[in-house]
Amino acid sequence: MFPRRPPAGLAAWLAGARGGGLLGLLANQCRFVTGLRVRRTQQIAQLYGRLYSESSRCVLLGRLWRRLRGRPGHASALMAALAGVFVWDEERIQEEELQRSINEMKRLEEVSNIFQSSGVERHPPESKSQTEGNEELKDKEQPWEMVMDKKHFKLWRRPIEGSHLYQYRVFGTYTDVTPRQFFNVQLDTEYRKKWDALVIKLEVIERDVVSGSEVLHWVTHFPYPMYSRDYVYVRRYSVDQENNVMVLVSRAVQHPSVPESPEFVRVRSYESQMVIRPHKSFDENGFDYLLTYSDNPQTVFPRYCVSWMVSSGMPDFLEKLHTATLKAKNMEIKVKDYIPAKPLEMSSEAKATAQSSERKNEGSCSPARIEYA
Repeated sequence: MFPRRPPAGLAAWLAGARGGGLLGLLANQCRFVTGLRVRRTQQIAQLYGRLYSESSRCVLLGRLWRRLRGRPGHASALMAALAGVFVWDEERIQEEELQRSINEMKRLEEVSNIFQSSGVERHPPESKSQTEGNEELKDKEQPWEMVMDKKHFKLWRRPIEGSHLYQYRVFGTYTDVTPRQFFNVQLDTEYRKKWDALVIKLEVIERDVVSGSEVLHWVTHFPYPMYSRDYVYVRRYSVDQENNVMVLVSRAVQHPSVPESPEFVRVRSYESQMVIRPHKSFDENGFDYLLTYSDNPQTVFPRYCVSWMVSSGMPDFLEKLHTATLKAKNMEIKVKDYIPAKPLEMSSEAKATAQSSERKNEGSCSPARIEYA
């Protein structure tokens, strides 16, 4: 009795396996299953897109993100991307980030006062890590190096561990404009387009009604022959009336509504913290400011070239910002006032009132950011 022949499909599969094509067959099967699951996810996203409003989708995706976070593959990130939803629970700037920046300003002021009382005309950078309590990170941080030392402008830099880039820190003073004017000019996106000739595009993409954080898309010219750069970043500002301080924090994020464009080079690593301390009040001339900044402009130039561009470009940007503030003051140019915003610390009742007010104005566009191109 002769053995039965295997089915034609199984025979072909076995022939492929004997011929060394087993891995290829497995790869094809994986691609088929992955593609099937992606299509199913897209169909689910389209279904919920028809059934729910945008705000409801954000709440739903936020819940899924928290439930699936930490699981292998982080499936919630895929679902959020396919649904075109930005998950604020992961990306919003927290109170702790604002407070860390304010604490850095306090440390620098304390050290500055010590040096001034001893007759030394110098403002050295702080010696403590921004990440308090983390001794391992603190040990890895490099010391600050003075790059520029002028009467009302000090610039330092330090290497960023594991990269060829630097982090920069500026401590400066202006006495001919008010803190309110300087702060508002930084935040007003429409006015920024007028006074900054490097801006190609600057707009608010989305706003978080819980924290007041905003996502912005900024496209800027870079020096010839480099391509223009674009930034997608989240920003949050706060005004603490009680402690007489203002803070603005920005950092790069990814947003599903702003994919990368072949026309520009996307800057994926960017951080900026600006703290303003009035000498007297928000509406009287005179204040100190602390700007801490870093980004990766994705250039092929050597480290010293990038350092030179930033070290020379940052003072130039700050002076343009100062000049624009003077023009707004002297020519009475209308600039949106952001100072009445919620203070840094609020009671639960105040937070509820602020959130209710923000929901009413959810559709309106707001601020831009403080950063150096």
